[in-house]
Amino acid sequence: MPKWLKDAVFYEIYPQSFYDTNGDGIGDIEGIIQKLDYVKGLGCNAIWLNPIYDSPFMDAGYDVRNYKKVAERYGTNEDLIRLFNIAHQKGIKILLDLVPGHTSDTHPWFQQAKKAEKSDLSNRYIFTDSVWEAPPQYRLMCGICERDSNYLVNFFSSQPALNYGFYDITHPAWQLPCDHPDCLATVEALKDIMRFWLDQGADGFRVDMADSLVKNDEEKVATAKIWKGIRKMLDEDYPEAALVAEWSNPVRAINNAGFHMDFCLDHFKNPNNYLFRFTEDGENKGFFNKNGKGNIKDFTRTFLDGYEKTKGNGYISMFTCNHDTPRLTHYLDKEAIKLGDAVIFTLPGVPFLYYGDELGMKYIEGLVSKEGGFSRTGTRTPMQWNSGKNLGFSTSDNPYLPVDDSADAPTVENQQNDPDSIYKVVTDIIKLRHENEDLQADGDFEILYAEENKVPFVYKRGQFVIFVNPTLNDASVDFDIPVKEEVYKIKESKVESGKVTLGAQSFLMVKI
Repeated sequence: MPKWLKDAVFYEIYPQSFYDTNGDGIGDIEGIIQKLDYVKGLGCNAIWLNPIYDSPFMDAGYDVRNYKKVAERYGTNEDLIRLFNIAHQKGIKILLDLVPGHTSDTHPWFQQAKKAEKSDLSNRYIFTDSVWEAPPQYRLMCGICERDSNYLVNFFSSQPALNYGFYDITHPAWQLPCDHPDCLATVEALKDIMRFWLDQGADGFRVDMADSLVKNDEEKVATAKIWKGIRKMLDEDYPEAALVAEWSNPVRAINNAGFHMDFCLDHFKNPNNYLFRFTEDGENKGFFNKNGKGNIKDFTRTFLDGYEKTKGNGYISMFTCNHDTPRLTHYLDKEAIKLGDAVIFTLPGVPFLYYGDELGMKYIEGLVSKEGGFSRTGTRTPMQWNSGKNLGFSTSDNPYLPVDDSADAPTVENQQNDPDSIYKVVTDIIKLRHENEDLQADGDFEILYAEENKVPFVYKRGQFVIFVNPTLNDASVDFDIPVKEEVYKIKESKVESGKVTLGAQSFLMVKI
């Protein structure tokens, strides 16, 4: 386990939207370099960088054309290496986004594989045995190749699935077993890509659709075996490199597949969802919604199950938002977001902060899809730095996405020194996390009060006890442990002998 993960707090940067230094309307690597001190000032000591590889950008770079080349719009390989070096000088780690399940259909591998003539790349992707064979259970592109075949895609039509084999073979004429030499060659090609960037200075990878490799692998047994082999390579050759999975099943991702971390994604029955976005009967019933209709037991049941089963093996990663989910401002008011952030950064595991969430950036409704964003486009708008042109993102007259044009658009300039801002809560809590091992990734965690359909939520991190009341009404809880110090609070609360009372939408951290 990389030691640095214990005190890691990640900042997710969507590169095309972060900071444009050459005036072309698209963020770039130089922009990230220039803003590293800002990231460090937040308290974030690690960055997850969304894809920066050469791509036709049909899916925002998750359609890779060349894994070993930086997209020209972001800069060069040398620029990325410079980013690694300067970030390391500032004590910041960088994870690249690894896309192992598919490539762009413009990737040279696919251009060769789709030809009629046989080659050593003919089985790099999954092709049926005939253009007339199109089993409905698979997502197939039909009749557009030179070879007499259809091919599987993982997501969009431009993303052909790489061939790691099939665990349960239902069509033996074209489905290869996982131990077929051509499927093993795909695994080796993936390892080669990882070694390439680790040797250049990357500190690891966030893995896109990590559970998508082997097909017909319902329990993910064969997929986990591949990742276990990759983890073995890392342990032997790159022991400080970190792997975080986009899986949302910590037991499988961490215990079975060997990942160091797994995201709690925005899936329906998921800890992150139950805190913020859970909707039932058309109404938001996330725990932090001030309507008081959330149930903290929905969260604790799911979170504790993963936490207890993976403790000592890896970390669960909660996040404020990511490039695939609506920002919290779409669901919650400013005060609720403060509470949510304070909890995320005091839970065990490794937390992730999405760029702009520290400001309370809005999810912009009604944008036309850009680069395959569709409903996600409103979460990917440019970072808001100041009151200047394009809110400081770019000098271009035509930025690739518009910035928030509302009069109250939050910016770094107007939030950094605002004592009532989300920015202040985020930076305050992250600072406390770094200063106290009990609040870090593997500090002790115990739930003291989490009752069905009741508030407050109370949990213990070593010598700290945290109380949260997201509702608009006061909430009290019996508490007979002597309190040495009130460490941090949001809004009003009162500690009395044997009792703690929390005001509306309040957070309290005490030391015992």
